[in-house]
Amino acid sequence: MVTATATTTDARTVAETVTDPELPMLTLADLGVLRDVSEEDDGRVIVTITPTYTGCPAMDTMRDDLVHALRDAGYDEVEVRTVLHPPWSSDWITDDGKRKLADAGIAPPSTAPHTTSGPIPLTLSAPVHVVRCPHCGAADTEETSRFSATACKSLRRCRICAEPFEHVKEI
Repeated sequence: MVTATATTTDARTVAETVTDPELPMLTLADLGVLRDVSEEDDGRVIVTITPTYTGCPAMDTMRDDLVHALRDAGYDEVEVRTVLHPPWSSDWITDDGKRKLADAGIAPPSTAPHTTSGPIPLTLSAPVHVVRCPHCGAADTEETSRFSATACKSLRRCRICAEPFEHVKEI
């Protein structure tokens, strides 16, 4: 139920302002995690999100932040649902989100590899692709660690300006 203190802002607009706890320069909408927001006839707001990966440790915080933002906007009953199908893809990051990542010194992902249904081919080496330095734009970078502070990012270093940076992996 929406209380008398609710603003004229619709629930989707409120939810789209909530930022990611691990990448605070991005909203959940920028990141592609925010899937749907619906205002039900009984006044409930149902928000649907998809984690970047199944074990994402930030899910509880995302859920709490969405509930708090919507309650602060006057929506009393908020339900946050998690859906895992289809699985999140880095392709869901908006162009604005990719720009915000680069502006924050994090290399945004390029297009994710797509596989057809059926057996997944086994590759024993890491995929090779160009990751440009978000600081100087050079293509001559190297991976220093396959994992960073979160499983969806890797650590890299630019061979031109020598600056370290994180890269959001293509998933």
